[in-house]
Amino acid sequence: MSDEKNRSVAEAILPLVGGAANIRSVAHCMTRLRLGLVDRSLVDRAGLAALPAVLGTVDDDTYQIVLGPGAVAGVTDRLRRLLAAAGWTEGAPPAAAGQAGEPVGEAAGAPVRERAGEPAGESAGGRAGEPAGPTAEQLAARGARLRAEAAVRNATPVKRALRRIADIFVPLIPALIGCGIVAALSGALANLGWAPALVAALGAVSSGFMSLLAVFVGYNTAKEFGGTPVLGGAVASVIVYAGVAKVEAFGHHLTPGQGGVVGALGAALLAVRLERWTRRIVPAALDVLVTPTVTVLLGGLAALYGLMFLAGEVSTAIGHAATWLLAHGGLLAGLVLGGLFLPLVMLGLHQALIPIHTTLIQQQGSTVLLPILAMAGAGQVGCAAAVYLRLRHNASVRATIRSALPAGLLGVGEPLVYGVTLPLGRPFITACVGGAAGGAFVGVAGQLGDAVGSTAVGPSGWALFPLLAGPHGMAVSAAVYGGGLLTGYLVGFLATYFFGFTRAMLAEHDAAPATPVAPAAPAAPAAE
Repeated sequence: MSDEKNRSVAEAILPLVGGAANIRSVAHCMTRLRLGLVDRSLVDRAGLAALPAVLGTVDDDTYQIVLGPGAVAGVTDRLRRLLAAAGWTEGAPPAAAGQAGEPVGEAAGAPVRERAGEPAGESAGGRAGEPAGPTAEQLAARGARLRAEAAVRNATPVKRALRRIADIFVPLIPALIGCGIVAALSGALANLGWAPALVAALGAVSSGFMSLLAVFVGYNTAKEFGGTPVLGGAVASVIVYAGVAKVEAFGHHLTPGQGGVVGALGAALLAVRLERWTRRIVPAALDVLVTPTVTVLLGGLAALYGLMFLAGEVSTAIGHAATWLLAHGGLLAGLVLGGLFLPLVMLGLHQALIPIHTTLIQQQGSTVLLPILAMAGAGQVGCAAAVYLRLRHNASVRATIRSALPAGLLGVGEPLVYGVTLPLGRPFITACVGGAAGGAFVGVAGQLGDAVGSTAVGPSGWALFPLLAGPHGMAVSAAVYGGGLLTGYLVGFLATYFFGFTRAMLAEHDAAPATPVAPAAPAAPAAE
């Protein structure tokens, strides 16, 4: 997306989320613009849905606008510039609502647009030639309601903690992807025996970030949980310092990197607690000297003489469990993981798996779980194709599928989840069936010795091909993964086409358009 296009999208989004005064924080992940909002009632949801660049929205801990890979970074940068020009400062107390962007949509009493250029409140089927079944906007509204209800049901302390952990790792995904692709390129050149000097250089480029990943995790953890970010990074850096090899704990010398991201998480969380405790008891005049010293000293020692060993055991167990799972239960593991991943996406909990993926990448060079989980998106793509054929009279839903399907092929599944499959009900289940079938295909291949892994986290669908790795080379890995995608597409399509709709559902969603009455001879004027 061009810079001018990014600017226009950001300018369109800003008033629809209530203006600068309604925004507390701005961040983005691989596909979503994540906004901390003061008052969510000021969001014009229908207006956002009408923007061509917006693939969907997710109302979670932050208000998330799905823009897709690539576009989201440019739009976020442009939005930050607009906010800076309006005098906005992240984390500052918001101005009174109505400044720097008046309330829009329902909150301002304005009519809500169902789709750009269409009058609001006009029921589907109210005009000749239009579908009598629910429109895409009505299905999207139903999906938003289901999502909100699920969020309320799942607002448990454990699930809130999982979301916070996900927020620690999401900002790291672009670097993980970039380093993963460079590592894959280095591996391909090494296997071919080409350019050994370049292979060494690429290895250094790809490994530099990964060797310091614990520092970034510690920094983000402290930031997320209210501590001083650099202190979290400082305590976590102990884990990757080469000199820890001279330290003995529990009768064994430590290994640099032992405990990985799990240890970094624990060390940074401890640093946050220590910082708060110290700040409460230390006089303000001494805070600048005592608090950082106590935090780094006690946190670092705890990391060395406890957390590194314990986290190392946990990380090793994760690696052994993943390897055993595919080696002994590939079919069942693939069925379960591929079939249940879409519900995790629906609940916004799928990002909480990033620490597990990252641990596997650090230990084994790739995560064997991601290619299986990616099959959930394949099942949904096949499901959407079947919905497109079954609802041949519902032009609105078919238009939504046409616009969302390319993103779905690249692994961005939220537009199809919240706009099509989830609000329809049964197709969401048949999409999970397709994902389970694709996962089983990849799982069986792993059980037979052709395990497919990903050298980074983030992409799925077709976008995952450059990141694939396996024991028998890129070609075999791509064939296994591609076979899983085709299986997911096919089973998702067939399951939805034959079992995704009841007669009553078809009558509701695929009613034929009203047939206009052909004008006969002009009627005689009625008598007055």
